[in-house]
Amino acid sequence: MLKTLTWPDNRIYKTGTTNEPFKFYLDCLLNSTSLDLLLGYFSSSAINVLSIGFASFLHRGGSVRLIINDVLFERDKGAIEKGEEGFIKDDLIDLNNYENLKDTLSKTDQFFFDCLAWLIKKERISFVIIRPKNKKGISHFKSGIFSDGIKDIGFKATCNFTATALLSNLEELNVLDPNDGQVPKSQLDEQREYFSNIYSRKNETVEYLSVDRIKTAIKSLSNDKEIDELILDEKELISFKKKSGSYFTKELLDKVEEDIIEYSKRPKFPFIEGPRDYQKEAYEKWVKNGKKGLFAMATGTGKTITSLNCLLEEYKQSGVYHALILVPTITLVNQWEDEATKFNFKRILKISSRTNWKLQLSTLLANAKRNNASFIIISTYASFTTEIFKNYINRLPNDTLIIADEAHNIGAKTIRERLKDIKLERRIGLSATPKRAYDVEGTAAMVEFFNDEEPYTFSYSMSKAISNSILCRYNYFPHIVHLTTEELEEYIKITKQLSKFFNDREMKSESRTILETLLLKRKRIIHKASNKLRATLSILKEHLLEKGDLKYSFIYVPEGKSTSVSEYSLDDDDENRIINQYTAAIGDIDQTIFVNKFVSGLQNRDEILDQFRRGDIHVLASMKCLDEGVDVPRAEFAIFCSSTGNPRQFIQRRGRILRQHPEKNLATVHDLVVVPIIENTDEATFETEKKLVKSELERVMYFASLSQNLYHSIDVFNEVCNHYSLNLHTIYNQLENE
Repeated sequence: MLKTLTWPDNRIYKTGTTNEPFKFYLDCLLNSTSLDLLLGYFSSSAINVLSIGFASFLHRGGSVRLIINDVLFERDKGAIEKGEEGFIKDDLIDLNNYENLKDTLSKTDQFFFDCLAWLIKKERISFVIIRPKNKKGISHFKSGIFSDGIKDIGFKATCNFTATALLSNLEELNVLDPNDGQVPKSQLDEQREYFSNIYSRKNETVEYLSVDRIKTAIKSLSNDKEIDELILDEKELISFKKKSGSYFTKELLDKVEEDIIEYSKRPKFPFIEGPRDYQKEAYEKWVKNGKKGLFAMATGTGKTITSLNCLLEEYKQSGVYHALILVPTITLVNQWEDEATKFNFKRILKISSRTNWKLQLSTLLANAKRNNASFIIISTYASFTTEIFKNYINRLPNDTLIIADEAHNIGAKTIRERLKDIKLERRIGLSATPKRAYDVEGTAAMVEFFNDEEPYTFSYSMSKAISNSILCRYNYFPHIVHLTTEELEEYIKITKQLSKFFNDREMKSESRTILETLLLKRKRIIHKASNKLRATLSILKEHLLEKGDLKYSFIYVPEGKSTSVSEYSLDDDDENRIINQYTAAIGDIDQTIFVNKFVSGLQNRDEILDQFRRGDIHVLASMKCLDEGVDVPRAEFAIFCSSTGNPRQFIQRRGRILRQHPEKNLATVHDLVVVPIIENTDEATFETEKKLVKSELERVMYFASLSQNLYHSIDVFNEVCNHYSLNLHTIYNQLENE
């Protein structure tokens, strides 16, 4: 941090003294995260000279903005041109590998200039090229500002940013530190504003040039004697200085190594480019809401990373982190551990039925109390509600952040009862669909706990995520599935019974119970319709014929036992009979197809997901296990056989298929929709049936509205809509206005 640095008493660095300009640059690079340079001459040889400092600076997420004049070395011009055009591979440098980065920056061969171009492409080093508007003279500034995000240090110098200036010339540099009382803050503010004015291309006294108008040093020599400094053999100069041992002293190298080791232990954002703008916005809004709130973010938009970034930002303020993360499943416990580890968070304790956590939790909380040690606890909701865990809740430090993944779960009665014991004030709820369907009381409890309500502290819709390329674009193909003769007869029988309740405005408790039973029976007929299997096989065969394989496909199959007999029927005592029927039938399509179930209770769930990501398993068949939070980014082809009227389920299921992957440009969703059209019915039966059809079409419109092929769905249901006097556009508008 810049606050740890001390300056010479007179705030001046001079060549030939113990405080050389070179030392200032190196010290500041090792303790800052951004550098703005307003320069005359620039040569990348300066980066070469300061390689250990620049490697550390870039490794810690540092970025440089340079305003330079229009005279450069040919190879520097080439690097800028190459970087701005973007013609360089993405994996050229690993900025997390300090040693490799240091070695690269200390080279003078082509690889160094390729790396410079890569840094320009990634906007870690950016240039604005200027010259005086009257075209006489050159830009000859020599000033800048270092910042660590908390403190800014300015400087003005006689030296250019070249190897010659740093190592050979007699130069002087003045430090501008407004924090020590010797320099007014306004002076640094003025310097910052002046830089910003030029960098943002608003200064009318300079001409802004493109890279193709840069003059190269050799060609310009006859016109400008001052260019001599640039065309000195800096490669030879650097080599001589290294051999003479006049810089990179052991003391300095030891300090750099200590800084790197210390930095490597700190939590940090896992991606070089840092959090996305919307993730920063989520943190800012959460703070504004008193560090409470719900993040209503579409499945696949990075809810986990967004909330962990909030924890990271809190750590930056205090130097310590404490978090309790609640999740629905053991799979998500492990997934959250992986994500937290990427942030470099340590002391992560997993709590579930599969771990012996009691002694570890007691020790962890004791250390936190005694030494203010950091920790993250990741627990399933089931373990959180146990009496054993209850004994530890009040021992959590007051600054512990509670993150509730799939936060709609906390509206469940057993969980919300336990929340009454929570006194901690920092809270984040994560959910693509915060509202609990058909549970007003549970939704109210959740809203109260997070001190939030619609439109919520932070929202990031699926529409916005797709348009911003956070989620994948998709095509949606609904298929109308018909009931068998036996299923339709039973369906009509139940529908007619339901119609008796159609005009009952003062329904008694007994009648309500009968109504709910009948609705459930009819829903099961739709849900388990046996023709769904035939439709699924037809879709898969067509896809296999078109693509040549079924890799990266997953299928949501109906839950429970089958009510019909087929060639794939199994023993009556098989609890997963329908899913087994589906997996057996899919496997029989072609002997080259590898299909696997993904159900609760599997011991090798993570291994199965890994095999699916690699393409070793081609098709995953699941029921509800993929509904909440499980990351399957490679999935690109899905069939939804399981009819569900619960918005949370079908919204989350769509999100599973839309996660981005480098090799996936477009996802495909097939949806099996059962719409039994009953002929010659009375008005009450017709209206009862119309309600069910409308409910199915609501799901269709949720999917179709954001797809690339909206009008396909309209065409498919044109006849159905005409029969029931329904309109898909009207249905969607009603959903939007709810």
